[in-house]
Amino acid sequence: MLTIIDYGLGNILSFQNVYKRINIETRIAKSVDDLTDASKLILPGVGAFDHAIDLLNESGMRNKIEELVFERKIPIVGICVGMQILANSSEEGVKPGLGWIPGRVKKFNFNKLEKKYPMPHMGWNDVLPNANGFPLFRGLESDSRFYFLHSYYFECEDSNHEISRTEYGTSFSSSVNRGHIFGVQFHPEKSHHYGQILLKNFAEL
Repeated sequence: MLTIIDYGLGNILSFQNVYKRINIETRIAKSVDDLTDASKLILPGVGAFDHAIDLLNESGMRNKIEELVFERKIPIVGICVGMQILANSSEEGVKPGLGWIPGRVKKFNFNKLEKKYPMPHMGWNDVLPNANGFPLFRGLESDSRFYFLHSYYFECEDSNHEISRTEYGTSFSSSVNRGHIFGVQFHPEKSHHYGQILLKNFAEL
């Protein structure tokens, strides 16, 4: 079953509502027992990097999630901060990330006099998938728009792990992938038609 991990961060009910509209059953996992029959995993997240890592560790689910992802090869997608904690580390904090997709999370570094790009990066923006973006971006035009809310971005060690880019004062990785592990910086659960297509694609992997 498609399982949404509830470790204290993220728009859990928003994901459930999207999947209800497209008749896909989901489960919310708040404990290891809820993960038993997971076939896909969604790792949401909002807020700070270190706080997200702490809450995931404190939830008691991290070891089981890693077992599902690395031993059973269950697909997983991290959303927003859920994507960022897939990296090795972040400029935002001192805690090590999960390290599932090698990279570092960096802060947008704009001149304070440059008012064209206020922080956080908030609102709708274009997401440009590359050839590696299939099947997550299947059926989505190259100029698809998604909703963002963040001040940090994922910088991959290996550019082959990048599956889309977005422009906001600089060009950054707006989604990443390594095998069956995915991450998106934007919020598909808030992105209406485009987000619904992407979440459906993930459910059908």
